[in-house]
Amino acid sequence: MKLKNVAAAGALALATALALSACGGNSDTGSGSKDTKSPAATTATVDSSLTGQITAGGSSAQANAQQAWTTAFTAQATGVKINYDKSQGSGGGRTNWLGGSYDFAGTDSALSSDEFTKAKTTCGPDGGLNIPVYLSGVSVIFNVQGVDKLNLSASVIAKIFSGKITTWNDPAIAALNSGVTLPSAKIASVHRADGSGTTNNFTDYLHQVAPSDWTNEPSNNWPFAQVGSGQQGGSGVVTAVAQTANSIGYADQSSINGAHQASIQAGTSGSDFVAYSADGATKAFDEAAQDAAQGDGDLTKKLDYTKITGTDAYPIPLLSYDVVCKTFKDSTQGKLTAAYLGYIGSSQGQQIAAKNAGAAPLPDSVVSEIAKTVALIK
Repeated sequence: MKLKNVAAAGALALATALALSACGGNSDTGSGSKDTKSPAATTATVDSSLTGQITAGGSSAQANAQQAWTTAFTAQATGVKINYDKSQGSGGGRTNWLGGSYDFAGTDSALSSDEFTKAKTTCGPDGGLNIPVYLSGVSVIFNVQGVDKLNLSASVIAKIFSGKITTWNDPAIAALNSGVTLPSAKIASVHRADGSGTTNNFTDYLHQVAPSDWTNEPSNNWPFAQVGSGQQGGSGVVTAVAQTANSIGYADQSSINGAHQASIQAGTSGSDFVAYSADGATKAFDEAAQDAAQGDGDLTKKLDYTKITGTDAYPIPLLSYDVVCKTFKDSTQGKLTAAYLGYIGSSQGQQIAAKNAGAAPLPDSVVSEIAKTVALIK
């Protein structure tokens, strides 16, 4: 599926304005990260002489950011076309990339060790790279009659989505929401039906923080197909929740379109509940991220959700990657793809995603790592 021509005049004007505003060296992202003001990582230069086409797809969570990145990049490199197919989801993106159909794939979970091994067949002996490019959060969205604000804990979320809690006025939900009148209605849960990195992040959070209530291992595939309704893509989940009374679902924050979002309990106990914010996602990343490289230049990060305890850190951050070959069979295509990935992983690219997709800019320490990794692509 090809995107509409992003070089239209209005899009060009918007992209230029975004790029100029993102280039300011004194820009304060408000992200709360430890080193967001490093002057060495504030700009990115696009080679205007680049030509060619990049074919990619995958993560629907990245879709809004990819559209904004594409618009801004091609406004400067007008001879480049970038097609990103968000309909595939993370699972389809990785599958198509491993099959050689994509120059890169967007995925909300890094290549597994098995996929990393398979990448040597796709890419050659140098294999592939996981490059983090997008930081956001998994939002728990709800449509409950008479309820505008909702507090939830990892334990209660696990019990709702596994079918152990079935009505909204269940004592476990009521205990977290003093003063809120909860209906006796049956809970209609909505989950992803396709292979989804958002699902992987969500189930990883539940498994780590509420292991006695969510015993299933993290997975891109939803483990309780018999519970609730399965929908294609994040947009499918959001639409189903909007159209279904007394429903609950999960989606990347950028795609929720004004849906009510639950505030999530900080840690495993206590009275502090945190609503999503870009600032909160960055603070959570600072607390949770651990290096888990699978090879030279690889930037896989493991999120330890149990370490996210700050009352201003959003408990379910989502880190999304672009996966790419280290060595392309066509070096010209490798140069083009590296130029684009370097752009979106720069502080300028991160600012564009923040302005257009509600993303949380990655810390400059990670931006610097991305620049070094992209330099390895050939």
